[in-house]
Order: sequence, then structure tokens, then C-alpha cells
Amino acid sequence: MNELMNNILFLPERASTFAERVDQLHYFVVIVTMLSSLAVGTAAVFFFFRYRRRTPNQATEYVVPSVKTEFLFVVLPLIFFLTWFVIGFRDFVWVSTPPKDAMDVYVMGKQWMWKFSYPEGPNGVNVLHVPANRPVRLLITSRDVLHSFFVPAFRIKMDAVPGRYTQIWFEATKPGTYQILCTEYCGLSHSKMLGEVVVLSAEQWDAWVKEQRQGYLANRQDALADVSLVPHTARMAEQGQKVAAEVGCFKCHTVNGEPHIGPTFLGLYGRQQTMQDGLSLRSDEAYITQSMMDPGAHIASGFPNVMPTFQGKLTGAQTAAIVEYIKTLRTPDIRTGASSQGPVYEPIQ
Repeated sequence: MNELMNNILFLPERASTFAERVDQLHYFVVIVTMLSSLAVGTAAVFFFFRYRRRTPNQATEYVVPSVKTEFLFVVLPLIFFLTWFVIGFRDFVWVSTPPKDAMDVYVMGKQWMWKFSYPEGPNGVNVLHVPANRPVRLLITSRDVLHSFFVPAFRIKMDAVPGRYTQIWFEATKPGTYQILCTEYCGLSHSKMLGEVVVLSAEQWDAWVKEQRQGYLANRQDALADVSLVPHTARMAEQGQKVAAEVGCFKCHTVNGEPHIGPTFLGLYGRQQTMQDGLSLRSDEAYITQSMMDPGAHIASGFPNVMPTFQGKLTGAQTAAIVEYIKTLRTPDIRTGASSQGPVYEPIQ
């Protein structure tokens, strides 16, 4: 049945757990709307002959539907629309909530390419390597204009917005190579902004990671030498500490938990932060990024509004690196909800 519907609707192959959910909803909506259209068309043809004018002076018959008929015509479509909404909302919540053990990958759109950075390893240009049967969370931003990251085989699409991070996750179900498209018009070469997701088996993934780490050990010093570069084989957290020092983050933020001009970086990531207007926000990647680009948008309670904006001063890669550095200073792992008296990782020296 699935294969038949895929062929009828010309859908790309399914290669993720989310793709099956999307297609099932797609089939349901298409089948119901086609059957409804057939029923309406058949009724229209029937009424055309049943109530046609038989003599030149015959008046059109006036039909008054019963209350039961009107109720049926209102309630039945409403049931279908609400069913579509419930299924769609359930799947939206599911794809918007990454699993606790998902692997993070930073994605940056740039005219006209995709750049990928792994917190503990390399980066890639237009090629994203991921393991099969393991959830992967994408943290997406843009360096210039609006882009939209779309993998048809995974049925996932998320906007890349300058100055902020959006997120989406997927779990690839089978090894292979799958196309990446940009679905937000972003300039002259928009149609050429292509990439690939290379899904590897567990053995292939381990071998690839080992190869990249060997490159990291060989090139670590060269990668850390220039903070303006996207971390190639250097760990993003190390790069982030260097960038934070260069731009003056430590003049206002401590890393040992002591209060200063701004909130301490220790335990900042994942913490529920109370704002001056009473709003409570979770300090995730999006909030930390927004605080760097638009610090006046949400001011933490008890701290002055004195932080300058870094919009246009930090690249997407540098911003991501600072976020990764702050994440190493967290006390509990935000995904497990555990608590501890000290940081999970030692601050990088």
C-alpha cells in the first residue's frame, strides 16, 4: 500500500522515522479529499438530472434540507479537519522535541552552501555525515539571508535565520546518500545550494570518526591559530573559549559561579532563567544566541541592561563555538535532568 501510494503521488523514498509519520498523514488527507471530491462530483451530476427543468415554464424545485442533513454536512467535515489537526499537531510536537540522547550538529547556511560542524570533531561543506538508527539534532542558523534546510527523503524542513538558532531532529533508518535542498529563495544561485546527507552504518561511522580524530590530532594547533575560521578539526568548545576571551565575554561573565556584571557561565546552559518582566526562559542554544545578538530582548532578573550586541561582529561558527563552550560549563546535563554539585566537564584551560 505504501509503495503504491508513493508511486501514485511521486514521493521520494522514505529514509527516516519521521518520514513514515508524514506520509501516513499525507495518504490520509489525500484519500479523504479525493473520495470527498468524488462524492461531491457524483452528487452534482445526480442533482443536475434529478432537478433539471422539464418544461419551459417549470420553476426550479425548492429543497429545504432537514436539520439532520445540515448537521451531517457540518459535523462530518469538521471531524475530518479536527482529526488531521490532532495527527499533525502530534507529529509537530514529536519532531520539535529531540530525544535526550540525540547527537548535535551545527548547520550554517551561507550563499550558497551548507556548512556543518560537530561539537567534538570536524566540519563539512555541503556534506553531512551521520550514523544510521541514531537521533541527530540539527542546530541551524544563517550567516547572511534566510535559507531553509530541507531533506526530502527525511521529510524534514527548517528555516535558517540570521542571528538565531532553530532546531529540528531526525533518525535515518538506512545507510545511503540523500539530497539536501534550500527551499527559501536566497539569491541568484538558490537552485544550486545543494548538499548531501551521507548516512553510515555503525561500523562505517566509527571508522569515519576515528579518521577525523586522527586529523584533529595532526592539525589541532593550526585549527586553533585563527579564531575567524570555522573549526575544522578543532573541538568547538576550545574554539569557543578562545573566541569568548578575544571578544571580552569574561569581563562581565565568570566561569566559577560567582555573580558579576552578567550571569555566570557556570550552569547557565539548560537553566530556567527569570527575566526582569517575570517571564521564565530556558537557557538553550536559541536563548544564548539571542542574548549575544539582541541582548535587550530578554534581560535576566538582577542584572543591568549593559551588554553590547554582537550582531555582525561574530560569525555563525564563532557563535556556535561560544555556545558549545558554555555547554561544557553546565552542572547537570540538561537532557538527563540530573543534578550535581559540580560541572560535568572540567572547564577548558
